[in-house]
Amino acid sequence: MKSRLAEKILKGLPVGAGDSARLLLEVVEELGERAAGLERVELLRLLRRVLRAGVTAVVAAEQTVSFEHAAWSSVEARAGRRAATRRDLRHFVRRMLRVDGVGSHPLRSMSAADCRRVLSVAFGASVHSYRKGRAILHSIFAHGLRQGWCSMNPVDGVVAPVAQENEIVPLTVDELGRLEAAAARPEHADMRLSLHLMTYCGLRPAEVCRLRADDVSYATQEVVVRPLASKTGGGRVIPLRRIGLLRGVPRVIPRNWQNRWRALRRAAGFSHWQADSLRHTFATYHLLHFRNLSELQLEMGHGTPALLRSRYTNLPRANRRAADVFWGQMPVK
Repeated sequence: MKSRLAEKILKGLPVGAGDSARLLLEVVEELGERAAGLERVELLRLLRRVLRAGVTAVVAAEQTVSFEHAAWSSVEARAGRRAATRRDLRHFVRRMLRVDGVGSHPLRSMSAADCRRVLSVAFGASVHSYRKGRAILHSIFAHGLRQGWCSMNPVDGVVAPVAQENEIVPLTVDELGRLEAAAARPEHADMRLSLHLMTYCGLRPAEVCRLRADDVSYATQEVVVRPLASKTGGGRVIPLRRIGLLRGVPRVIPRNWQNRWRALRRAAGFSHWQADSLRHTFATYHLLHFRNLSELQLEMGHGTPALLRSRYTNLPRANRRAADVFWGQMPVK
Protein backbone atom coordinates (compact mmCIF):
# COMPACT_ATOMS: atom_id res chain seq x y z
CA MET A 1 0.00 0.00 0.00
CA LYS A 2 2.81 2.43 0.97
CA SER A 3 4.70 1.50 -2.18
CA ARG A 4 1.67 2.32 -4.32
CA LEU A 5 1.21 5.66 -2.51
CA ALA A 6 4.88 6.53 -3.09
CA GLU A 7 4.63 5.67 -6.76
CA LYS A 8 1.50 7.81 -7.04
CA ILE A 9 3.22 10.77 -5.39
CA LEU A 10 6.29 10.38 -7.62
CA LYS A 11 4.27 9.88 -10.79
CA GLY A 12 5.72 11.92 -13.61
CA LEU A 13 9.15 12.25 -11.99
CA PRO A 14 12.16 10.37 -13.43
CA VAL A 15 12.92 8.83 -10.01
CA GLY A 16 11.36 5.89 -8.23
CA ALA A 17 10.56 5.10 -4.61
CA GLY A 18 13.92 3.36 -4.22
CA ASP A 19 15.82 6.44 -5.48
CA SER A 20 13.88 8.67 -3.10
CA ALA A 21 14.61 6.37 -0.18
CA ARG A 22 18.33 6.32 -0.93
CA LEU A 23 18.44 10.14 -1.17
CA LEU A 24 16.54 10.45 2.12
CA LEU A 25 18.96 8.06 3.78
CA GLU A 26 21.97 10.06 2.49
CA VAL A 27 20.52 13.29 3.93
CA VAL A 28 19.88 11.66 7.32
CA GLU A 29 23.41 10.23 7.38
CA GLU A 30 24.88 13.66 6.55
CA LEU A 31 22.87 15.23 9.37
CA GLY A 32 24.32 12.68 11.78
CA GLU A 33 23.61 13.51 15.42
CA ARG A 34 21.17 16.29 14.44
CA ALA A 35 18.76 13.63 13.11
CA ALA A 36 19.55 10.87 15.58
CA GLY A 37 16.72 9.96 17.94
CA LEU A 38 14.18 12.37 16.46
CA GLU A 39 10.54 11.38 16.28
CA ARG A 40 8.83 11.19 12.89
CA VAL A 41 7.29 14.68 13.01
CA GLU A 42 10.52 16.34 14.22
CA LEU A 43 12.56 14.52 11.59
CA LEU A 44 10.19 15.63 8.83
CA ARG A 45 10.47 19.24 10.00
CA LEU A 46 14.25 19.01 9.95
CA LEU A 47 14.26 17.44 6.47
CA ARG A 48 11.97 20.19 5.14
CA ARG A 49 14.35 22.84 6.52
CA VAL A 50 17.27 21.09 4.84
CA LEU A 51 15.31 20.88 1.60
CA ARG A 52 14.40 24.58 1.61
CA ALA A 53 17.96 25.61 2.45
CA GLY A 54 19.29 23.41 -0.33
CA VAL A 55 16.86 24.83 -2.89
CA THR A 56 17.77 28.39 -1.86
CA ALA A 57 21.50 27.61 -2.20
CA VAL A 58 21.05 26.04 -5.65
CA VAL A 59 18.97 28.96 -6.93
CA ALA A 60 21.51 31.47 -5.57
CA ALA A 61 24.36 29.54 -7.15
CA GLU A 62 22.68 29.69 -10.52
CA GLN A 63 21.76 33.39 -10.29
CA THR A 64 24.03 35.40 -12.56
CA VAL A 65 24.16 37.88 -15.43
CA SER A 66 26.33 38.24 -18.50
CA PHE A 67 29.76 39.80 -18.15
CA GLU A 68 28.62 42.74 -20.29
CA HIS A 69 25.68 43.44 -17.97
CA ALA A 70 27.90 43.23 -14.89
CA ALA A 71 30.58 45.46 -16.44
CA TRP A 72 28.19 48.30 -17.34
CA SER A 73 26.40 47.94 -14.01
CA SER A 74 29.77 48.38 -12.30
CA VAL A 75 30.39 51.56 -14.30
CA GLU A 76 26.92 52.91 -13.40
CA ALA A 77 27.63 52.23 -9.72
CA ARG A 78 30.47 54.76 -9.96
CA ALA A 79 28.22 57.58 -11.17
CA GLY A 80 29.54 59.83 -8.40
CA ARG A 81 33.15 59.64 -9.60
CA ARG A 82 34.78 62.38 -11.68
CA ALA A 83 33.86 62.60 -15.36
CA ALA A 84 37.43 61.75 -16.43
CA THR A 85 37.40 58.63 -14.23
CA ARG A 86 34.09 57.48 -15.73
CA ARG A 87 35.41 58.02 -19.26
CA ASP A 88 38.44 55.94 -18.39
CA LEU A 89 36.28 53.12 -17.00
CA ARG A 90 34.06 53.08 -20.09
CA HIS A 91 37.09 52.99 -22.38
CA PHE A 92 38.59 49.97 -20.60
CA VAL A 93 35.23 48.13 -20.47
CA ARG A 94 34.76 48.61 -24.22
CA ARG A 95 38.20 47.15 -24.88
CA MET A 96 37.33 44.09 -22.77
CA LEU A 97 34.02 43.61 -24.57
CA ARG A 98 35.81 43.49 -27.94
CA VAL A 99 37.33 40.16 -26.88
CA ASP A 100 35.44 37.43 -28.70
CA GLY A 101 32.67 35.83 -26.62
CA VAL A 102 33.36 37.64 -23.36
CA GLY A 103 30.28 39.89 -23.40
CA SER A 104 27.76 37.04 -23.28
CA HIS A 105 29.79 34.87 -20.89
CA PRO A 106 27.90 34.23 -17.57
CA LEU A 107 29.74 36.12 -14.86
CA ARG A 108 29.51 33.29 -12.32
CA SER A 109 31.19 30.76 -14.57
CA MET A 110 34.19 32.91 -15.55
CA SER A 111 37.48 31.47 -14.33
CA ALA A 112 40.92 32.93 -13.73
CA ALA A 113 41.95 31.49 -17.11
CA ASP A 114 39.08 33.37 -18.79
CA CYS A 115 40.18 36.59 -17.07
CA ARG A 116 43.78 36.10 -18.18
CA ARG A 117 42.58 35.67 -21.78
CA VAL A 118 40.52 38.88 -21.62
CA LEU A 119 43.44 40.87 -20.20
CA SER A 120 45.96 39.37 -22.60
CA VAL A 121 43.88 40.04 -25.73
CA ALA A 122 42.66 43.50 -24.65
CA PHE A 123 45.77 44.88 -22.95
CA GLY A 124 48.66 42.52 -23.66
CA ALA A 125 50.61 45.11 -25.64
CA SER A 126 51.19 47.35 -22.60
CA VAL A 127 52.17 46.43 -19.04
CA HIS A 128 50.62 49.66 -17.77
CA SER A 129 47.29 49.00 -19.54
CA TYR A 130 47.33 45.35 -18.42
CA ARG A 131 47.76 46.35 -14.78
CA LYS A 132 45.05 49.00 -14.99
CA GLY A 133 42.75 46.64 -16.90
CA ARG A 134 43.27 44.00 -14.21
CA ALA A 135 42.29 46.49 -11.49
CA ILE A 136 39.10 47.43 -13.37
CA LEU A 137 38.25 43.78 -14.09
CA HIS A 138 38.72 43.01 -10.39
CA SER A 139 36.31 45.83 -9.52
CA ILE A 140 33.69 44.40 -11.92
CA PHE A 141 33.74 41.05 -10.13
CA ALA A 142 33.76 42.79 -6.74
CA HIS A 143 30.57 44.56 -7.84
CA GLY A 144 29.17 41.22 -9.01
CA LEU A 145 29.88 39.69 -5.61
CA ARG A 146 27.93 42.44 -3.89
CA GLN A 147 24.99 41.84 -6.25
CA GLY A 148 25.08 38.07 -5.75
CA TRP A 149 25.93 37.42 -9.42
CA CYS A 150 29.08 35.43 -8.62
CA SER A 151 30.55 33.64 -5.63
CA MET A 152 34.24 34.49 -6.04
CA ASN A 153 36.56 36.97 -7.71
CA PRO A 154 38.60 35.00 -10.27
CA VAL A 155 40.87 37.99 -10.91
CA ASP A 156 42.54 37.18 -7.57
CA GLY A 157 44.13 34.28 -9.46
CA VAL A 158 45.63 36.57 -12.12
CA VAL A 159 49.12 37.83 -11.28
CA ALA A 160 49.76 41.42 -12.34
CA PRO A 161 52.96 41.85 -14.37
CA VAL A 162 55.73 43.82 -12.72
CA ALA A 163 55.89 47.36 -14.04
CA GLN A 164 59.32 48.52 -15.18
CA GLU A 165 59.80 51.88 -13.51
CA ASN A 166 61.90 54.46 -15.35
CA GLU A 167 64.82 55.98 -13.53
CA ILE A 168 63.89 59.09 -11.58
CA VAL A 169 65.68 62.05 -13.16
CA PRO A 170 64.84 65.32 -11.37
CA LEU A 171 64.99 68.56 -13.30
CA THR A 172 68.18 70.51 -12.80
CA VAL A 173 68.30 73.97 -11.29
CA ASP A 174 68.95 75.39 -14.77
CA GLU A 175 65.91 73.57 -16.23
CA LEU A 176 63.71 74.85 -13.42
CA GLY A 177 65.08 78.34 -14.06
CA ARG A 178 63.99 78.10 -17.70
CA LEU A 179 60.44 77.24 -16.65
CA GLU A 180 60.30 80.08 -14.12
CA ALA A 181 61.70 82.55 -16.67
CA ALA A 182 59.07 81.51 -19.21
CA ALA A 183 56.31 81.88 -16.60
CA ALA A 184 57.52 85.42 -15.85
CA ARG A 185 56.66 86.51 -19.41
CA PRO A 186 53.33 88.38 -19.69
CA GLU A 187 51.80 85.78 -22.01
CA HIS A 188 52.40 83.00 -19.45
CA ALA A 189 52.04 84.95 -16.19
CA ASP A 190 48.72 83.29 -15.34
CA MET A 191 50.63 79.98 -14.98
CA ARG A 192 53.05 81.20 -12.30
CA LEU A 193 50.99 79.89 -9.38
CA SER A 194 50.38 76.54 -11.12
CA LEU A 195 54.09 76.12 -11.79
CA HIS A 196 54.91 76.89 -8.16
CA LEU A 197 52.35 74.38 -6.84
CA MET A 198 53.74 71.58 -9.02
CA THR A 199 57.37 72.46 -8.28
CA TYR A 200 57.37 73.24 -4.55
CA CYS A 201 54.22 71.41 -3.37
CA GLY A 202 54.42 68.28 -5.53
CA LEU A 203 50.88 68.56 -6.88
CA ARG A 204 49.94 66.53 -9.92
CA PRO A 205 48.94 68.56 -13.00
CA ALA A 206 45.41 67.11 -12.82
CA GLU A 207 45.18 68.24 -9.18
CA VAL A 208 46.34 71.78 -9.93
CA CYS A 209 43.81 72.37 -12.67
CA ARG A 210 40.98 71.28 -10.31
CA LEU A 211 41.95 73.73 -7.54
CA ARG A 212 39.82 76.68 -6.54
CA ALA A 213 41.35 80.03 -5.65
CA ASP A 214 40.43 79.67 -1.98
CA ASP A 215 42.24 76.31 -1.80
CA VAL A 216 45.50 78.30 -1.81
CA SER A 217 46.14 80.47 1.27
CA TYR A 218 49.03 82.91 1.29
CA ALA A 219 48.09 83.89 4.86
CA THR A 220 48.43 80.39 6.37
CA GLN A 221 50.93 79.27 3.71
CA GLU A 222 48.96 76.12 2.92
CA VAL A 223 47.40 74.41 -0.07
CA VAL A 224 44.29 72.29 0.43
CA VAL A 225 43.80 69.45 -2.05
CA ARG A 226 40.17 68.45 -1.63
CA PRO A 227 39.07 64.82 -2.17
CA LEU A 228 37.39 65.65 -5.49
CA ALA A 229 40.60 67.27 -6.73
CA SER A 230 42.87 64.44 -5.60
CA LYS A 231 43.82 61.53 -7.85
CA THR A 232 43.22 58.99 -5.09
CA GLY A 233 40.07 60.59 -3.67
CA GLY A 234 41.76 61.50 -0.37
CA GLY A 235 42.28 65.10 0.65
CA ARG A 236 45.47 66.54 2.08
CA VAL A 237 47.00 69.83 3.25
CA ILE A 238 50.45 70.78 1.95
CA PRO A 239 52.79 73.52 3.20
CA LEU A 240 53.15 76.36 0.70
CA ARG A 241 56.95 76.59 0.77
CA ARG A 242 59.10 79.31 -0.81
CA ILE A 243 56.19 81.73 -0.45
CA GLY A 244 58.52 84.61 -1.26
CA LEU A 245 58.59 83.54 -4.90
CA LEU A 246 54.83 84.20 -5.06
CA ARG A 247 55.05 87.86 -4.05
CA GLY A 248 52.66 89.73 -6.35
CA VAL A 249 51.40 86.52 -8.00
CA PRO A 250 47.56 86.40 -8.04
CA ARG A 251 45.77 83.23 -6.94
CA VAL A 252 44.67 82.27 -10.44
CA ILE A 253 44.24 78.82 -12.03
CA PRO A 254 43.57 79.62 -15.70
CA ARG A 255 40.99 77.95 -17.88
CA ASN A 256 42.12 75.71 -20.73
CA TRP A 257 44.80 74.65 -18.27
CA GLN A 258 46.31 71.70 -20.14
CA ASN A 259 46.95 73.78 -23.27
CA ARG A 260 48.39 76.59 -21.14
CA TRP A 261 50.75 74.12 -19.44
CA ARG A 262 51.96 72.70 -22.77
CA ALA A 263 52.53 76.22 -24.09
CA LEU A 264 54.61 77.12 -21.03
CA ARG A 265 56.82 74.04 -21.48
CA ARG A 266 57.38 74.86 -25.14
CA ALA A 267 58.25 78.44 -24.26
CA ALA A 268 60.85 77.11 -21.80
CA GLY A 269 62.44 75.04 -24.58
CA PHE A 270 61.19 71.56 -23.64
CA SER A 271 60.46 69.50 -26.74
CA HIS A 272 60.09 66.31 -24.66
CA TRP A 273 58.51 66.12 -21.22
CA GLN A 274 58.52 63.11 -18.89
CA ALA A 275 55.16 62.70 -17.17
CA ASP A 276 55.13 64.08 -13.61
CA SER A 277 58.66 65.52 -13.95
CA LEU A 278 57.97 68.32 -11.48
CA ARG A 279 56.37 65.94 -8.97
CA HIS A 280 59.42 63.67 -9.18
CA THR A 281 61.68 66.71 -8.81
CA PHE A 282 59.77 67.85 -5.71
CA ALA A 283 59.96 64.38 -4.11
CA THR A 284 63.67 63.97 -4.90
CA TYR A 285 64.79 67.29 -3.48
CA HIS A 286 62.37 67.08 -0.55
CA LEU A 287 63.86 63.76 0.58
CA LEU A 288 67.45 64.88 0.04
CA HIS A 289 66.94 68.14 1.94
CA PHE A 290 64.44 67.37 4.71
CA ARG A 291 65.28 63.65 5.15
CA ASN A 292 61.72 62.94 6.32
CA LEU A 293 59.99 60.08 4.51
CA SER A 294 56.79 60.26 6.60
CA GLU A 295 56.34 63.97 5.92
CA LEU A 296 56.95 63.44 2.20
CA GLN A 297 54.40 60.60 2.15
CA LEU A 298 51.71 62.89 3.59
CA GLU A 299 52.50 65.75 1.23
CA MET A 300 52.51 63.45 -1.82
CA GLY A 301 49.21 61.86 -0.79
CA HIS A 302 50.52 58.27 -0.72
CA GLY A 303 48.77 55.66 1.43
CA THR A 304 52.08 54.04 2.41
CA PRO A 305 55.78 55.00 2.16
CA ALA A 306 56.59 51.84 0.15
CA LEU A 307 56.71 53.50 -3.30
CA LEU A 308 58.73 56.46 -2.04
CA ARG A 309 61.16 54.15 -0.27
CA SER A 310 61.72 52.04 -3.40
CA ARG A 311 61.99 54.90 -5.89
CA TYR A 312 63.61 57.86 -4.11
CA THR A 313 66.14 56.48 -1.67
CA ASN A 314 68.78 55.65 -4.31
CA LEU A 315 69.14 58.58 -6.68
CA PRO A 316 72.55 58.63 -8.41
CA ARG A 317 71.82 61.75 -10.47
CA ALA A 318 70.67 63.87 -7.56
CA ASN A 319 72.86 65.58 -5.01
CA ARG A 320 72.43 67.38 -1.73
CA ARG A 321 73.70 70.74 -3.01
CA ALA A 322 71.08 70.81 -5.80
CA ALA A 323 68.41 70.11 -3.18
CA ASP A 324 69.64 72.99 -1.01
CA VAL A 325 69.56 75.34 -4.01
CA PHE A 326 66.07 74.10 -4.88
CA TRP A 327 64.76 75.00 -1.43
CA GLY A 328 66.51 78.37 -1.42
CA GLN A 329 69.08 77.42 1.20
CA MET A 330 72.06 77.98 -1.10
CA PRO A 331 72.55 80.52 -3.91
CA VAL A 332 72.69 79.39 -7.53
CA LYS A 333 76.23 79.50 -8.86
